[in-house]
Amino acid sequence: MLVSITEENYLKAIYLLNESNDGKGVSTNKLSGQLNNKAASVTDMLKRLAEKKLINYQKYKGVVLTAKGLKYAVKTIRKHRLWETFLVEKLKFKWDEVHEIAEQLEHIASDELIDRLEVFIGNPKFDPHGDPIPNAKGQFNSFRSKPLSHYKNKGNYLLTGVCEHSKSFLQHLTAIGLKIGDQIKVEELNQFDNSYKVLINKKNIRFFSNQVAANILVVLNK
Repeated sequence: MLVSITEENYLKAIYLLNESNDGKGVSTNKLSGQLNNKAASVTDMLKRLAEKKLINYQKYKGVVLTAKGLKYAVKTIRKHRLWETFLVEKLKFKWDEVHEIAEQLEHIASDELIDRLEVFIGNPKFDPHGDPIPNAKGQFNSFRSKPLSHYKNKGNYLLTGVCEHSKSFLQHLTAIGLKIGDQIKVEELNQFDNSYKVLINKKNIRFFSNQVAANILVVLNK
């Protein structure tokens, strides 16, 4: 079955929104906002995807992927994250420069190319933003992180990824000297605005707003 570039984009968006919604289904309005399309256009596309048995869609009840739709969505995500990794590691792009390029490259159909690309860049488990890369069977690494804002105690953490992938946010993290793999020690939590005073890599003191803390992913680093 042929799946168009637009259909792949919809399936990927449904997967990512559903993942952040604990699998409860994606509303038309959320999908419209994510893809920056009019609600009527989204509804038409959902009907087409349902006809192809790529989604289960009921008006007012949200959208979930079928097994077939899930396969296409995960394959697109796999290609996107492998291309981002290649662009950063081999072509030396910055992590805030690769998303839009990978959006184009993710629609290349050749499975052989993607498999060779994976081997060429060393079979990475995570992309430059810390997102897990599914393998050729569609399996994700089970490693799970949580936003720093989830933790309300002082302690040591390891930065493993980001929730927000916008260029402005990634550039902000770069400007304050924060990157994947850095150690973060929470020294103070401000109860008034939920901001954090942290020590990065045991030497740089920084202050994170609650918005920053909510968009960086960490694990406890004991």
